[in-house]
Amino acid sequence: MDIDFPLVLVVLTFATGLVWLADKLFLRARRLEAYRASGDAAAAGDGPSAESEEPKEPYLVDLSRSFFPVLAIVLVLRSFLVEPFQIPSGSMLPTLEVGDFILVNKFAYGLRLPVAGTKVVPLGDPQRGDVMVFRYPEDGQTNYIKRVVGLPGDHIRYRDKQLFINGEQVETRFIARLPPMELRRVDLGNVEHDIFLTMGQRGGSGEGEWQVPEGSYFVMGDNRDNSNDSRYWGMVPDELVVGKAFAIWMHWKSLTSLPSFDRVGGIE
Repeated sequence: MDIDFPLVLVVLTFATGLVWLADKLFLRARRLEAYRASGDAAAAGDGPSAESEEPKEPYLVDLSRSFFPVLAIVLVLRSFLVEPFQIPSGSMLPTLEVGDFILVNKFAYGLRLPVAGTKVVPLGDPQRGDVMVFRYPEDGQTNYIKRVVGLPGDHIRYRDKQLFINGEQVETRFIARLPPMELRRVDLGNVEHDIFLTMGQRGGSGEGEWQVPEGSYFVMGDNRDNSNDSRYWGMVPDELVVGKAFAIWMHWKSLTSLPSFDRVGGIE
């Protein structure tokens, strides 16, 4: 079963914060009052003597006071600023490899509430060519990463491995053959990036035409013949957008290998 880490983080932050606040406002005063009363009794010879000016905090209060600031900082950073992700599949080859650890800008497309994903401060919108992280529309939870190809209002057509946007064929040029793949350079206007196409295939699945509705985006993987994307399950609604991937900070393919920093750099 997949763990909803953002939800767990929110729950732990609020739980530790409530315990700490309740102790600060109410419980600590009562604890001190009871402790002082026992100290007065001890001075009269009717109880144990006090060894310190204040009683020891309950374990739960001490734990909450220690962890709340850390959890709160992590929650703010990953919810509104930058969140790390690991690439689990090859659908974005050659741009992103399996085992790449990437950083995602969480405020590029506006500030959103944790877990709910509701945009509360609009700061920008996804642009054509952006590498975008979003929650998979089929379950609303699994994080996916693809490239934004179609914007609201666009007409998208994909036929014989050729992409058309609003009736215009997207320019591609041959770079190299890397059997069984063919490397090509794609010009999306303000962004150029590399894609993989499987050699020897004509046509294939994923062909069709789509009209991108308002508030949604059409996304595709750079590994065109090996990507589960909008060609198969439709558009990405704006409320499922997580953020813009902007950098690779580490590569670590498996626990049996050592981390590598050879691929550190920006994402185009």
